[in-house]
Amino acid sequence: MHSVEANGAAIPALGLGTWTLEGRACTELVERALDVGYRHIDTAASYGNEEAVGAGLRASGVTRDSVFVTTKVWWTDLAPDDLRRSAEASLKRLGLDAVDLLLIHWPNPEIPLADTVAALNRCRADGLARHIGVSNFPTALLAQARELSEAPLVVNQVESHPYLDQRKVYAACREAGMAMVAYCPLARGGALFAEPAVTAAANRHGKTPGQVVLRWHVQQDGMVAIPRTSRPERLAENAAIFDFALSDEEMAAISALRGKGLRICDYGFSPEWDAA
Repeated sequence: MHSVEANGAAIPALGLGTWTLEGRACTELVERALDVGYRHIDTAASYGNEEAVGAGLRASGVTRDSVFVTTKVWWTDLAPDDLRRSAEASLKRLGLDAVDLLLIHWPNPEIPLADTVAALNRCRADGLARHIGVSNFPTALLAQARELSEAPLVVNQVESHPYLDQRKVYAACREAGMAMVAYCPLARGGALFAEPAVTAAANRHGKTPGQVVLRWHVQQDGMVAIPRTSRPERLAENAAIFDFALSDEEMAAISALRGKGLRICDYGFSPEWDAA
């Protein structure tokens, strides 16, 4: 599977997002994803499914070094001692000695970013994580985190789909040699999959609307997509996006949907987002 190079990390361009997946269903989906060729699994302490993800990794029989595993520290656990405890607890639940990528899940203005970033770096230096990064950081905070970090940050994981204009964050990531990892890459399906720009490309290439949208993501330099699905039959479909390419015109038509400004994940603790 195609990988994105980002500040020393080789990140498979397509990953399985596991938010809302739980228990045996989560384990079986992770195992099935690895069986059909996925080599990138994304979880988080706050998802409550790291044990199930770890069980899926072991059940797959795929060697540990062949899979890129990401987890995240929740925004209430960003004080240095809390961050360390969170990372160690995640590893125990996953049954791993180290994750490939450890992320700050959301920024917390109540905890000094310098302290959090220093603790994140210590986790990397001590071998708990091979690489470090952030999630849900607008450009100003991303610049601060980069400046504070001794080791290079490799990703900023953010909500990204054709209905949301994330060009500022994307440009900041690329300028820094970082990947931008898109969660909710398919928005909420439905309306997006019925957009003429998407359906026309799907018909032209003999692909599904979902495949076209995922292709739109990974065809952009330095972009990674981590779609979540609870349906095993969707896994192979989502993975079959590397055998065709969208034309410049098709890419532009899908990109033109950004004007809708749909943000799905916006909470009381969210940072101040970049203006479109």
